[in-house]
Amino acid sequence: MDERRDEFAEGGARARRELVREIEACGALTDPAWRDAFATVPRHLFVPFYYVPGSGGYERLWSGDPDPGQRDRWLRGAYEDTAVATRVRDGELLSSASQPSLMALMLHALDVRDGDDVLEIGAGTGYNAALLCHRLGEEHVTTVDLDEEITESARTHLAAAGHRPAVVAADGARGCPERAPYDRIVATCAVPSVPYPWIARCRPGALVLTPLSTGLLLLRVRDRAHAEGRFLATSAYFVPLRGAAGRAPRPDPAGDERFRFLWGLVGGTLDRREALSLWLRERRPERERFGVTVSGDRQWAWLDDPAGPYAWPLPDA
Repeated sequence: MDERRDEFAEGGARARRELVREIEACGALTDPAWRDAFATVPRHLFVPFYYVPGSGGYERLWSGDPDPGQRDRWLRGAYEDTAVATRVRDGELLSSASQPSLMALMLHALDVRDGDDVLEIGAGTGYNAALLCHRLGEEHVTTVDLDEEITESARTHLAAAGHRPAVVAADGARGCPERAPYDRIVATCAVPSVPYPWIARCRPGALVLTPLSTGLLLLRVRDRAHAEGRFLATSAYFVPLRGAAGRAPRPDPAGDERFRFLWGLVGGTLDRREALSLWLRERRPERERFGVTVSGDRQWAWLDDPAGPYAWPLPDA
């Protein structure tokens, strides 16, 4: 849909202005270039329908609802600073559109520069790719998803908003070699460890940002076999990557949120009592004290120091 023929264009523009003010107020939108992207890209074109929890399960809201009140409700929800469920099957959430303020935080951390080539793992609705296109130009953006239905939908949404980046149906764990090398890789799905092909597809000095455990890991690539970095301070919950590297992390809904993060990193190495003892001994460490090193065919998570006493191998990627 060309936004000039979009009946929701005016209401969407008002809602975007309010969303941008809200994201700015929480400190997640400080770069003028990203502010312009969020103020310009029409999010409602990327979520023509979505699902909200109800007493009897999920309720579907959509732009074509014959009830004007429901259409207004759909449009307001499209611009709330929250994640929205976009695919549900048999009552199970399969995919969602990320919370805009978290997206802004991730895009800021990605530290893109003019001319950078970016690979996004997990096409989703296409909205994040559209923000990247607005900032960098569509020729610099590649987005990948294993599910052809998702990539086709993302491609349609992107075209409706006037963007035509490379949208590829493939296993994101492979890093889309045909479009490499990349200056930035950003994943919008959780991984149990860093897929080695991601590092191999990057130029030296590239950044890789990915959800891991319940955090966001930012790696600096040294060369095709080495990368290292720390976690951002924020928590982050994403659906797992599907495909060769897509094993879901061990669920642990109980307890302190910071301990759940640690448990997601060390649960394959330590038992729960050992992990809890470490966590208490180290004064309940925050996420930014943790990091990951990728070296050749090995990678490990660590606390405070990559060569220090606290290090745990991550599963093979």
